[in-house]
Amino acid sequence: MAKVKTAFFCTNCGSSSPKWQGQCPSCHEWNTLHEEVISKESKEDNIKKLWRGKNSKRTVSKPKKLSDIQKNAISRIKTPDEEFNRILGGGIVPGSLVLIGGEPGIGKSTLMLQIALSIPEKVLYVSGEESEQQVKMRAVRILKKASDCYILSETNTENIFRQASELEPSILVVDSIQTLSSPLIESMPGSVSQVRECAGELQRYAKDNDVAVILIGHITKEGGIAGPKLLEHIVDTVLQFEGDRHHTYRILRSLKNRFGSTDELGIYEMQATGLREVSNPSELLLSQKEEDLSGSAISATLEGARPLLIETQALVTRAVYGTPQRSATGFDLRRLSMLLAVLEKRGNFPFGLNDVFLNIAGGIRIEDPALDLAIITALISSLENVAVPSKYCFAGEVGLSGEIRAVNRIDQRIQEADRLGFEIMFISKYNLKGLDISKYKLKIVSFTKVEELYERLFG
Repeated sequence: MAKVKTAFFCTNCGSSSPKWQGQCPSCHEWNTLHEEVISKESKEDNIKKLWRGKNSKRTVSKPKKLSDIQKNAISRIKTPDEEFNRILGGGIVPGSLVLIGGEPGIGKSTLMLQIALSIPEKVLYVSGEESEQQVKMRAVRILKKASDCYILSETNTENIFRQASELEPSILVVDSIQTLSSPLIESMPGSVSQVRECAGELQRYAKDNDVAVILIGHITKEGGIAGPKLLEHIVDTVLQFEGDRHHTYRILRSLKNRFGSTDELGIYEMQATGLREVSNPSELLLSQKEEDLSGSAISATLEGARPLLIETQALVTRAVYGTPQRSATGFDLRRLSMLLAVLEKRGNFPFGLNDVFLNIAGGIRIEDPALDLAIITALISSLENVAVPSKYCFAGEVGLSGEIRAVNRIDQRIQEADRLGFEIMFISKYNLKGLDISKYKLKIVSFTKVEELYERLFG
């Protein structure tokens, strides 16, 4: 009987070590090495045969000069979901590997089943978490009709490749990668070595047969995708599905995309019949209130190629305890501290004696620097208890010396604010260069310093 071969794998970075160590030699994290069985009788030749279907395009690779390589346009697979198409850069690329992660119960499986049922291509939906009857129950609830969607309840990669080679689908959906197990590895499903091996096999299958593979991944309690970091490196696209289970809106964000932009954002609404695309997110991100209240300002931001009008809410109160509190939801807390320091230094506002709470309405997270101008307006509005008119809009970056800096693509921001009926938009004076303001209905007001903004709104 062959000796059982084991190794120690790091749960943080996925590197292996022949013996246990307190600290991982690669990522230097402590107590992350765990022992796993890796020996197994070789079935690699059989697995390779299953990877390569009848129409496999795999050939022996030879080096070519860059000038001799023909540039062929990639024919993407369009889905009926325009939000999903835009995030991927125009559709699903054949032969690509897409990874989508998110909190439990956020709607990852619902979204992918919904796309699999509605896409006009042959799709194999592999479920390692649910039986075929359970998937059928969810499909009936979604109320999507499909003729070319096949369901397979399986966790063994050898059986999955055997069925896929016979069916030859255009898209393979795996729910989830942490439930799969490879016959080449003896460790438990979900372990570092199993996730790495299964992801590698699926990658080779996708490239050999020109089949798009979509993987659903679990996340850890820290918010990262479970398994080795290698999983995010080998895939072509990483999507993050965000949102609060107590609210109806969900956000699909691109974290990595080899075939498109990484700044795109898709918004969905969870309903009883599945996820509905939100084609005009600006209207839902703006709160519905009957009167103007202090501490609120509207900002014109950009997420990828999409302009969004977002409401920023601030609350400034006298500090009850010794140290003033600083809290930010949907915004970088360090940048909020920087903006408060600028206001206190350049405008002599006593924020050092007050608690400051900041919230981005709609439950989304924004990193656009153009949000600065709306944030400082909301902060001053709450401090002075003076309301900012709801038809005012802001777009500008604030520097450390209190100057209002220009932001990119200001014309798209103004067009979105004009379309939604805003009356006045406050921008940086440096954005006026080359800008034709006569074609907009709303009034454009420009500033160069924070002091000028205060005199115009609160003076």
